[in-house]
Amino acid sequence: MKIRPFILNRDFDKIKNWITDERTHAIWCANRFEYPLNKVNFTAIMTEIWKEYGDIPHVAVDDSNEIIGFFCYSLNPDTNEGMLKFIMVDPAQRGKGIGKAMIRLALEYAFDITKADAVHLNVFTENARAKKCYESVGFAERYTDADVFAYKDELWNRCNMIIKKE
Repeated sequence: MKIRPFILNRDFDKIKNWITDERTHAIWCANRFEYPLNKVNFTAIMTEIWKEYGDIPHVAVDDSNEIIGFFCYSLNPDTNEGMLKFIMVDPAQRGKGIGKAMIRLALEYAFDITKADAVHLNVFTENARAKKCYESVGFAERYTDADVFAYKDELWNRCNMIIKKE
């Protein structure tokens, strides 16, 4: 596996179908993007977060150059902390360690290329599988904000997790 920058016209059609229901979509992006994903809205939001935070989308590809994962990364120069966002894996690849391997490569990029001192991410506590994946790579809970996101009749907690450079 390797990671590379996301190429909209080449990669969007592959990732747009990975999230197949509204709840999973909300857990993935806190409804920052329209559901279902469409290229116009996706491009507008990605442009907005690039301008505001410097987020750069990436994909993970397997040995056959097939896209198997997606994430965004940015570095805050004031704190020298990187942030991972919008992490997702091709549903056909889940349960195979792809998420862990992709996160490890993202961390190598963050620590070795961007020279971040730490990397953090947010995950809804309702997404126990993702939280467990992040913990297995070395992320630890920094804090949790209660009831910060409403999805239908539910209120979700958001957990901020961090990993520091060794």
